Amino acid sequence: MSDEKQSSGFSWFLAGLGLGALLGVLYAPKSGRETREDLANSARESTEYLKQRSREAADQVNVYVDRGKAQVGEYVDRGKEYVGKGKSQLNDWMNQGKELVNEHSGKFSAAVEAGKQAYRTTTGAAAEAAPTQEPTQS
Repeated sequence: MSDEKQSSGFSWFLAGLGLGALLGVLYAPKSGRETREDLANSARESTEYLKQRSREAADQVNVYVDRGKAQVGEYVDRGKEYVGKGKSQLNDWMNQGKELVNEHSGKFSAAVEAGKQAYRTTTGAAAEAAPTQEPTQS
């Protein structure tokens, strides 16, 4: 019985294979030459489509690159502006510092001169008040 089932299964397989081949031949819409031509045309169309899409993608990339360049240019200009402002502010602070140093150095010089004068006055008055001793001769 096992042999009968196997042979019947195999014969059904062969019958299905034959029926499929017959239906394929009967319902084939085109001949082999026409099918090859259609495949070649389809390949050409696909190639053109891919070329067109790659051109579009390249154009889009160029748009992005141009936008990026413009934005980077903006950032560079803004950075230069900030650096210029910073330099200007630093120069202002340096000039204020120099003025302050000059102002205080003048006051300091005047104070030193006043101190020297006071010293001279004090030492001169002390020298006049102190008796002078004459050296003894032996």
